[in-house]
Order: sequence, then structure tokens, then C-alpha cells
Amino acid sequence: MPNLEIHQFPCLSDNYGVLIHDAENNLTASIDAPEASAVKQALAEKGWTLTHILTTHYHADHTGGNLELKGETGCTIVGPRAEADRVPGIDVLLGDGDSYDFGAFTAKVFDTPGHTAGHITYWFPKASLCFAGDTLFTLGCGRVFEGDAQTMWTSLSKIRALPPETVVYSGHEYTQSNAAFALTVEPGNAALQARAQEISEMRAKGEPTVPTTLSRELETNVFLRPDSAEIRTNLGMEDAEDYEVFGAVRAAKDNA
Repeated sequence: MPNLEIHQFPCLSDNYGVLIHDAENNLTASIDAPEASAVKQALAEKGWTLTHILTTHYHADHTGGNLELKGETGCTIVGPRAEADRVPGIDVLLGDGDSYDFGAFTAKVFDTPGHTAGHITYWFPKASLCFAGDTLFTLGCGRVFEGDAQTMWTSLSKIRALPPETVVYSGHEYTQSNAAFALTVEPGNAALQARAQEISEMRAKGEPTVPTTLSRELETNVFLRPDSAEIRTNLGMEDAEDYEVFGAVRAAKDNA
């Protein structure tokens, strides 16, 4: 079976860059391009040549390296159709329900608006990988800048429905603060308590908390758990719709 190699590296202040490499077809994609110099250094370390950039959304801390990298490598820039006018150098426009072939692997594309109006997520079923950009974080989710709680909950629900073994990569290292907040929302969640301790130990050693698995997020990420009786009781929202509970959790984090 073909192998999709992955190399994650820090960049900017708290971003992660990710390279994926299909050795059989000699293809390498950068998932977003936060910073050209960091991407180039990662490519040099691995001995890979950039052929693609798979863009999740237009924000500068995800597209800042696009034009420099494209100018030097001629790579194909793939990104959200709904943000085509805002993604530098975009060549291939994708949206909900589209597929994109990357060598021996095919990415299924979901529209996941909320953080931005045109944000997309890439899911590689054969590799059990999801690249969620700033929609879903380890123990968190993106701020809702261009949408409302119902829009963002619909987007998160698409990721939530993927197979639980799916490995989820996201754009930032926010997990320690996410864990501290989550414990104020669902303090009785034993899995969350254990995970918060584990994350503190990982960060003390400088270890990344990304990627995660969807199964762990379903157990511990309060933004994916509006059906939790404890969260609903703590918020006084026992009879609310899931998106309303999610919205209250997101608002509480925004104001924390």
C-alpha cells in the first residue's frame, strides 16, 4: 500500500506547517504556507521538492509563503473556491463535495465556514488524515470571525462525523490554554482531566500536541460535546439546540 509521509514543523509564533510526501509519485504538498523560509527549511531537511500547496483559508498566517514558494518551485496552489480572490497564487479552486487527487491519495473536500466564510477542510480517507486548518484545534476550535455559531457548528459536525481513528492536523499550538478553559466547562470529565495533565507534561518538554485523533477529541474537546449533560447543566441549557450550546461555549472562550 502506498505511504503518505508527513513532516510537521513549527513556524511563525504558534503556527504549524505540515508537508505531505508521496514518494512513489515524487509529490510533496505543504498544507498551507504560513512562512516561506520555514517551509523551505523543512523541505531541505527532508530532501523533498515542493509540488503543491493545499490551502485551507486565506488568512495571512496560512498563505504568507504562497507567492515566494510558487515563484521558486512552480508549485500548484490549491484552495477554497469561495476565497479564490483572497488566496495568493491560487490555481485550483475547490469546494464542498469536490475531490483532489494527490498521487496515490485522494483528498475529499468539505466546506467548513465559520472561522472564515470560505474555509475548507481536506480529508484523505486512505491515509486516515484530516487537515482542518483553523476550524478544529486540539481541544479547541477556531474563533468565529465570518459566520455565526450555527454555521461553525455545522462545519465542526462534518469533521465530527469522520471515522474516529482519523488523525487531525490543525494550524496552531493552542492546546494548553484550550485545556485550561475546557476544565471550566466540563470539570467532571475524567478523560479531559487526564488529558490536561498529559498536555502540561508534553508542553513542559516542548512537545507538540498536534496532531490529535478524532476519537480523543470526541471524548475531551468541549467544542465537539454540546450533547454533554454536564456542559448543558453547567450552562443552564438543558433543552437548547446543540448549536446554541456550542455557541455559548465559544462565547465563553472568547471572553475567558
